[in-house]
Amino acid sequence: MDAKIVATRPFDGQRPGTSGLRKKVKVFRQPGYLENFVQAIFDTRADLEGGMLVLGGDGRYYNRQAIQVILRMAAANGVSEVLVGRGGILSTPATSCIIRKYRTQGGIILSASHNPGGPDEDFGIKFNTPNGGPAPETVTEAIYARTGEIDNYRTLEAADLDLDRLGEVKLGDTRVKIIDPVADYADLMESLFDFTAMRRLFDSGAFKMRFDAMHAVTGPYAREILENRIGATPGTVMNGEPLEDFGKGHPDPNLAHAKELVAMTKGENGLDFAAASDGDGDRNMVLGKDFFVTPSDSLAVLAANAQHAPGYKDGIAGIARSMPTSQAADRVAEALGIPCFETPTGWKFFGNLLDAGRITLCGEESFGTGSDHVREKDGLWAVLFWLNLLAARKQSVAEIVKEHWQGFGRNYYTRHDYEAVEPQAAGDLMDHLHRLLPDLPGTKFGNYQVEYADDFAYTDPIDGSRSEGQGVRVGFQGGSRIIYRLSGTGTEGATLRVYLEFFEADAARHDQETQEAMRPLILIARELAQIETRTGRTEPNVIT
Repeated sequence: MDAKIVATRPFDGQRPGTSGLRKKVKVFRQPGYLENFVQAIFDTRADLEGGMLVLGGDGRYYNRQAIQVILRMAAANGVSEVLVGRGGILSTPATSCIIRKYRTQGGIILSASHNPGGPDEDFGIKFNTPNGGPAPETVTEAIYARTGEIDNYRTLEAADLDLDRLGEVKLGDTRVKIIDPVADYADLMESLFDFTAMRRLFDSGAFKMRFDAMHAVTGPYAREILENRIGATPGTVMNGEPLEDFGKGHPDPNLAHAKELVAMTKGENGLDFAAASDGDGDRNMVLGKDFFVTPSDSLAVLAANAQHAPGYKDGIAGIARSMPTSQAADRVAEALGIPCFETPTGWKFFGNLLDAGRITLCGEESFGTGSDHVREKDGLWAVLFWLNLLAARKQSVAEIVKEHWQGFGRNYYTRHDYEAVEPQAAGDLMDHLHRLLPDLPGTKFGNYQVEYADDFAYTDPIDGSRSEGQGVRVGFQGGSRIIYRLSGTGTEGATLRVYLEFFEADAARHDQETQEAMRPLILIARELAQIETRTGRTEPNVIT
């Protein structure tokens, strides 16, 4: 079976974002489009020739077809062995786990994360390096540069492989192993958390929980871990079958897109604990009875209580948070006497800190939390950490968080997303803010006086690399902040994200409704950026 060289054209010039390349399915199905990007990976990653590759995705539409294309190309490009999740399924954190456990030369993940799936929706691809994490900029830039030069790709003429049968087959000279996508990851979770204590929690009969897999990739993982290994009642995992269109839902675990789950936590008979994960399994939402845990608070609470989980019983080395994430974790780090790093948005920025042993826990406000067990954020890991905490402390979610606020103070926090904004209008809005920055310090908006205003830049403390233009920050005396960023996770238009935060030390004022408490700061943010005038939007699409 000989390799075939297929002539093609250079790529369309679109630079992959921090989460890889995301486009509509119809774009990926253009002749040569997927192949060009994949060939660029093989051309720039010399260690893949004769090496081992992990391959899988979140099960969205086009996942299986893309895997067959990549397998034939891997064989034609001399990859020695490919580990593929059965059915083409591998969550993003599970892929990282497998890369690290088997010391492979990297992995290809097929996902558009929390974006919708289906024939007319989104698809994505990214490469993870041998540490299990997203490719750093040096790697993505090399891949991007190659896509602009490429004039052919290598493939085999071969029939599709059966992705649903465990075992090893040959494709040319390449060994293709169809593996259980869940087992290695589940074993890792069992080594980190006290499954026995969690089982006792469920065996009590008084504890009610649901996990919403949103018809995305974590369904099989949650069923194996929660229902089979820990002993939760069958049916605890809802929407657990991965579907190509995610059941026509939006697999984004937030208050807007998981309304059914949120409703189940309301009232006297509400669930004690509820959680959800996203399309590829790297994000999480945590709820208690009549209580929503913000991702920022979740990171801080887990850090303050890490010793309750066996995998972290000896303490944590440090914490890192993305710049837009609230400063709640900073207060925990100060109390523990450990460092807290503020990084740009994008999980790859945590990778160097994790590899160097400078941090143990890390998180982003966009529902992503993780640790040094893998090099991706990990939704189900965060849920299990909370379960471990509930079992150990024998308190409710609300009691644990409110006790945390009493000890550390409360960082009120919200994010307002304006989705599919016309790109020119979004760019003009950010230009407007940049022009304001030099004159803002000292300006008063009611009771809020600006202390600093800048465009966040970050120098990596490990490799010295510099990242600029990471988001406009307006900081006020007392710790309140407004942050503006344009997100690159969508495939249509631009998403303007506005993050707002203020600190409340007075425990008597910790029970205010978040949006009402933050109303003055919300109005300042809209006025400062001229959001309605420049975008035509009077309200955000999503509030979290």
